[in-house]
Amino acid sequence: MQKQTTSGFYPSPLGEAALAASRKVWLAGLGATVVTRDWVETEGGHVFRTLVKQGTVVESRAIRFLGDRVETSFTQANTMWRKTRRTVEATVRQAATTMVDYAQQVLPKSLPKIELPKAFAQAAKPKATAKRARKAPKARVARVAKKAKRTTKRTTKRG
Repeated sequence: MQKQTTSGFYPSPLGEAALAASRKVWLAGLGATVVTRDWVETEGGHVFRTLVKQGTVVESRAIRFLGDRVETSFTQANTMWRKTRRTVEATVRQAATTMVDYAQQVLPKSLPKIELPKAFAQAAKPKATAKRARKAPKARVARVAKKAKRTTKRTTKRG
């Protein structure tokens, strides 16, 4: 018979406590999983549907808010573009007038007058057709009506 020898391994109480604590944490995790599964099977569907409804309401409000902000931004950008265009046109017109006045002062009066060809004269004065003149007020009225309709629609949705 062979004699068994002991290796002298004596587990420390701290190691046993750590092993027991980790096992308890593992068992608690398994218990939480089972409780969660049971809750999802019984009450989870109702809660999920309620959350989806609330999310839909919040999403529609956010989209409406952002749509209003984008529309306002476009309106502001268009207004700024029109003001900028008018300013540039006025500045160019003023510079051209100044240059013409200067040229008339500097150039001698005895130079012969040069007539522009008819093509240039016609291009300088564009003709507004009667159809375009009649169409402009109608388009403006249509835009105003459309904007009023959108505003009414928005206020009824919010209320």
